[in-house]
Amino acid sequence: MIDRDALTQAAMLLFPPESCPRLIVKIGSALLVDPDGGVRRDWLKGIAADIAVRAKAGQQVAVVSSGAIALGARRLGLTKGGRASLEDAQAAAAVGQIALSQVWAETLGAEGLTAAQILVTLDDLEARRRYLNAAATLDRLLGLGVVPVLNENDSVATEEIRFGDNDRLAARVAQAAGAQGVVLLSDVDGLYDRNPALPGAEHIARVERIDAQIEAMADRGSASGMGSGGMVSKIAAARIANAAGAHLAIASGRIDRPLSILASTPARHTMFVAEKSAPARKAWLAGGLTARGIVHIDAGAVSALRAGKSLLAAGATRIEGTFARGELVTVAGPDGVVLARGLAEYDAADAARITGRRSDALAAILGYAPRGALVHRNHMAML
Repeated sequence: MIDRDALTQAAMLLFPPESCPRLIVKIGSALLVDPDGGVRRDWLKGIAADIAVRAKAGQQVAVVSSGAIALGARRLGLTKGGRASLEDAQAAAAVGQIALSQVWAETLGAEGLTAAQILVTLDDLEARRRYLNAAATLDRLLGLGVVPVLNENDSVATEEIRFGDNDRLAARVAQAAGAQGVVLLSDVDGLYDRNPALPGAEHIARVERIDAQIEAMADRGSASGMGSGGMVSKIAAARIANAAGAHLAIASGRIDRPLSILASTPARHTMFVAEKSAPARKAWLAGGLTARGIVHIDAGAVSALRAGKSLLAAGATRIEGTFARGELVTVAGPDGVVLARGLAEYDAADAARITGRRSDALAAILGYAPRGALVHRNHMAML
C-alpha cells in the first residue's frame, strides 16, 4: 500500500523556494544516455525546462550528472560501456566529459540559463580545506544564477580514491552547497521492502530514520547496467544528506518533465526526511567516506557518547587501522556497528597503547602529558 499523503510531501519539502532555496538534482547514466550510447536529448530538454521553472520561482539548482563514461565509450568503441578496466573508464570519461558538458551548456542555454562545469575528486570534498574551497565556489555560482553541473573526475580517479557513484557525490555536494533538498532521478522510483522484481514487493513512500531494517531492503544492482550505483549507494547518500539537514527523494526519471511532475502531483517516490541540520563541521564529519581507522568501544562508552560526552581511552577496547592525529576515524560499538565519526586526538600507535586505560595512567604510559580524549566531542559526529 502506497501512502499518497506521504508522496505529496515531496512538493512541500523540496520545491518551494521559501523552504528549499537550494536543490541538488542527480541524474543517472541510464536516464541521460540511451542503450546505444547517444544522449537522450528530448528528455534532457525537459529537465532543462524544469530547472528553468525552478529558477524563475527563485530556487537555485545544481545538477550532478552521470554519463561521461557511457558517452565516451560509444565514441571510442569500448566494450562493457567503458567499464572493462580502470584504464578504459578513465579514457572514456576524458572523451565523454567534453560531450556531456557541451550538451548541458547547449540545453540549459536554450532556456536562458548559464551552465558551469565542476569536476571533483574524492579528496576535494574529504580534505577540509579543499571542501571549504569547493563550497565557496558553489555558493558564488549559485548566487550568480548559474547552474553548476558536477561530476566525479573519472579521468584521474582511481579505485582507491573515488566516490564510485554519483548518489553519494550528490549528497556531499548538497552539504557543501548548503542545500535543503536532493532529488536522485534514477531508473527506479524509490525504495521497496525487497527487490521490486519479486512478487509482493511494497514501495516505501517515506523514511523517517535510516536503520538496519531500511538498509536490509536495499538491492545492490543497477538495473540499467550503465551506472555504478544501486539502492545501497542511494541509502548511503540519504544518510549523508539527512545528517546535513537536507531531505532526499529517490524518484523515477523514466518520465518526461520528472521534476515538474514530482512538484505538482503525488508521483511515486521515496522521501528520506531530515530531522534537523547539524553544525557545518559535524555534518562534514558525518558525511566523511575515507576514515583511516576504527576505534572499537565498550557499552559504557556507547552510553557516554550518546549522552554527548567525549570518547576516553578507558572506553576503548581495540584500535584498527593506521592513522595520524587529526585524521578521520569511525567509532564502533561492541556489535561492530559504526555509531560516530570523528578526528583522532592520537595516532594509531599511541591510541593502541592507552586503550582501556584510565586517564590518570596515561602520562606514565605515553611519557608526555596526555590529551583529554581519544576523540573529543567537539570533533565528533554521531550517526
